Amino acid sequence: MSADNTTQLVLALLAFALAAAALGWTRSGRAVWPPVSAAALAAAAVVAAVSDQVSSGRVELTLLVTLAGLLAVVGGGPLTTRVFAVVDRGQPARDSVSDAEVFLKGGAWIGALERLAVFAGLAAGFPEGVAVVLALKGVGRFPDLRHAEGASGGATTERFIIGTFTSVLWAAGCAGMVALVHR
Repeated sequence: MSADNTTQLVLALLAFALAAAALGWTRSGRAVWPPVSAAALAAAAVVAAVSDQVSSGRVELTLLVTLAGLLAVVGGGPLTTRVFAVVDRGQPARDSVSDAEVFLKGGAWIGALERLAVFAGLAAGFPEGVAVVLALKGVGRFPDLRHAEGASGGATTERFIIGTFTSVLWAAGCAGMVALVHR
């Protein structure tokens, strides 16, 4: 397979992952589309990793960064919600995302900005940016988590940590696509 064909396949898989991630925001798509999006991202990574040549011209690289960045921002929310559903399995009926939103207002927006900042830092070759983002988020949320700790017995803090790790790992995976192709 030529370098151009490999690049087109990687970009098509990323575009499919982005479409699946967007469908993950729908109520009926929360269970199915986040794993499909993650699988498409993994498939794109495998194609990029095993190929001998990947075209990394200016246009291709711009498309790659755009698709991977959008995927980092759009795909992290549904994936985090899906992870919470798995974590809450076997628990009494509850909506852990809504539970956390009682104390942690604006979590979806903060998560999206966090993923954008992590992706941008890693894609730009500034991994220290991840530490800055996590420190700012932790310091900024500390008062809310401290207040929530007494009311929820640590469940809100647990969800904060799970959500943050899921979000950061997703953004890092998306940034990894840029590193794989632009090596």
